[in-house]
Amino acid sequence: MRLLIWHVDHFASHPGQRGRSPIRDDPPWSVEISEGLLVYAAAEPADAADVAAAGERTAAAILKVARQLKATTVVLHSFAHLFGELAPPDSARAVLAAARERLLAADLSCYETPFGWFNTLDIQAKGHPISRIARIV
Repeated sequence: MRLLIWHVDHFASHPGQRGRSPIRDDPPWSVEISEGLLVYAAAEPADAADVAAAGERTAAAILKVARQLKATTVVLHSFAHLFGELAPPDSARAVLAAARERLLAADLSCYETPFGWFNTLDIQAKGHPISRIARIV
């Protein structure tokens, strides 16, 4: 799993067009938060072998950053556009769902943007030294 984690003052996502993925959430929904972590996530082929373990590793990496920044809200956003080899869409969706369940169990508020959609994004990112973090888990 590849992650790009942004510490944000504000984030909003509104679904636009359907993506090319055969897997998509219907109907799509909007997400809006103030103060939290926006996590761009891309599942890789190795993650498909054990989605539960991949979800656990993903949640652990996000939780570590959340605790460091004292963030209590997380948005998971499937983002395949910057990465090379991707897991099948059903596996990617399952890894995100597993990560979300772990984050909720750790008492974080956790949201997902709808899978399989192009979204209009409104981001107000913070500007401190660890406001943007990349991780491979």
